[in-house]
Formats: sequence, C-alpha cells, structure tokens
Amino acid sequence: MVVIMQNNATKADLDAVLARVAEHNLRGSVTVGESQNIVGIIGTPITVALQESLESMSGVREVIRISRPYKLATREFHPLDTIVDVSGIKVGGGSAVVMAGPCAVESETQIMNTAIAVKKAGAHMLRGGAFKPRSSPYSFRGMGEEALKLMAKARTETGLPIVTEVMTPTDVALVAEYADLLQIGARNMQNYQLLEEVGRSQRPVLLKRGLSATFEEWMLSAEYIMNQGNHNIILCERGIRTFETATRNTLDLNAVALAKKRTHLPIIVDPSHGTGKWYLVQPLALAGLAAGADGLMIEVHPDPDKATSDGPQSLTLEHFAELMPKVNALAGILH
Repeated sequence: MVVIMQNNATKADLDAVLARVAEHNLRGSVTVGESQNIVGIIGTPITVALQESLESMSGVREVIRISRPYKLATREFHPLDTIVDVSGIKVGGGSAVVMAGPCAVESETQIMNTAIAVKKAGAHMLRGGAFKPRSSPYSFRGMGEEALKLMAKARTETGLPIVTEVMTPTDVALVAEYADLLQIGARNMQNYQLLEEVGRSQRPVLLKRGLSATFEEWMLSAEYIMNQGNHNIILCERGIRTFETATRNTLDLNAVALAKKRTHLPIIVDPSHGTGKWYLVQPLALAGLAAGADGLMIEVHPDPDKATSDGPQSLTLEHFAELMPKVNALAGILH
C-alpha cells in the first residue's frame, strides 16, 4: 500500500501518517518526490480499516493498494528512476554503463592486462570472479581472497570500480572490503540469507536473474535486499534456461522492457551468459540497449582459448575494443 501525500502536506502531516502506520506494527518508508511525498507501507496484514483511516488524515491525497507481491521495487512506490552510484559511476537514469572483464581472475598478468585494455576501450567498471560457483566440483572455482587483492590492485592502476560475486553470507564482509559492487549470481538469486546479508551491508548490489526464475520471483529477491534498507540494486538479465539448445541460454529482452515499466531499479544485460557464444555477444548487447537496458556486463579475456571458465563466450581484447564504439553510438541515439 502507498499513501500519496498532497502537494501542500506539512511535515506534521507526514509524521502523523508514519505514526498511524507504526501503531499497526507496520513500517512506513518515505519516498521524496519533486512535488509530493509517497509513504510505502511494508508488512502484513494491511487492513481495510487502516486504509480508510489513512484516507481521512490531513495532508493525504490518495491511498493505493499495490496488488503485486513485491512492493518496494514497484513504480507505484517509487515513480522516479533509481540511480545507483557505484564509487562515482552512475547506473540508471539514461546511462549506458559497461562492466567488462574475465569470468574468473586467473593471475596478476591476466587481470592487469584486461583491466588496462577495457579501460582504454571505454569500460566503466571491471568485473572478475574470485569465488566461482561451478556445476562440477572439479572445475576451477576461483582464487578467493587473492583474486580480490589482484582486482583491488587493478582498480588502483586503472580507476575502474570492481564488481565481483559473493556466494555465502559469511563471505559478504570479506568481499565488501574489496568490491565496489557485490554481485549475486544466478545460482544464488534465491539464497535468501545471502540476500538479507548483502542488504544489511549497504553496499550496492548487482542482482542476476536465476536460470529458471520468473520475473516475479526475481523482483521478490530484490525485495529481500530492499527490505533490509538497501535500495541500491542493479538488476541483471543474463538469460534463462529454455528448450533451446543452440545457445547456452535464452536472453530474455522482454524482461528488460518489462522491468523498465514495472520497477524503478536500473537493469543491465549480460549477453555473454545470455548466449554462451562470443560472436553473438555484440548483436545481443546492442539489442539489450535498444530494449532499454541501462548498461552491459561483458566477459573479456586476453586469450579465451586458455580461459579457466567461459572461454567460448568471452570476447578478446580486440573484439571488445571493436564493440565499444557501437555501444557508445547507440547509447548516444537512445539517450
């Protein structure tokens, strides 16, 4: 439920509404708009009696029930686009931010060469995996904290903020010491304890869609983070599992346009995981931006043939440099 205040509502009117909400053991969250404030009411049950009581209060223009199970992420709650600041890089509100780097950090030479190259080509953030959730326990699963230290060194060298995945609630504090943006991977989208922990961290979060998650399930995962007071969330459409086997996943660009309609959170597209084939990354990256995405996450490796993970979907440094002028040209037209 949201309470829309009148344009001339006073602070006393707003405080009275919040007090009435608290009397019913519910939580009110205020969104400050250009001309009016909105109070989002969080919790259950929200009774008809409370709705009628709020409608009669001074300064209240309208009370609207939100029918969708996710509340904080809806545009009814927050009509304006949320812009997430990641160490000075703004994601959302017309931006086209590119996060680029290897699937996994493998060595200092690899991550440093990649960071310098993607920075030169125009990337805004450096991505790289320190902890890797792999389908097989025998696959390379990352270098752990040593990889985080190498990424931090690359950030010092290039100035690029870093984004990396955190896999368990107990690792959040460690990863947050190094990372500017905490990534929740597709396999952990419904790891609710992890979602709550990154919510409490107050660090910006990149929330990837699960392999078989519906749009609503994805938004409810965002709700878990936001319910801890952290609204700095960037959604990431990375492809879903369908009957199609010609590509690794099916990149769902429907979800990008739908997210822009239903939620205020920024959204980026990961065409690397969405296709699994490096030669499809460019067309799907541009299609993602055309569908309304606020940015891209691209896997880039100096020598994909020797990559420890996801080599077939990784762009070479040269291919990434060829992609960026097209990204910038399209972004200039769209925004």
